[in-house]
Amino acid sequence: MATLVGGVAATLSTASFAPQAWKIIKTRHTKDISTGMYTLTVVGFALWFAYGVLLGQWPLMASNGICLLLSAFILGMKLLPPSGKRAVAETLDPREEA
Repeated sequence: MATLVGGVAATLSTASFAPQAWKIIKTRHTKDISTGMYTLTVVGFALWFAYGVLLGQWPLMASNGICLLLSAFILGMKLLPPSGKRAVAETLDPREEA
């Protein structure tokens, strides 16, 4: 039962960053995203990932590695100038020409 609960928790925690990342790609806006919160989140996931590596625990490495990538993407988009955000978003989700 503990493995099931842990697996569901890891899956939901990991997936929780995807809607925010997709919204940024679609809207090309990050004005309301907290730089401080995402900086702390990225550092936290990097440390959790390192902890998993040190313990040799692949579930910790996998879930926190994916969270690290998604949260780092969100932070990176927040820190990019508007032209950079548009370029990345256009690469990932090209808008149709009118």
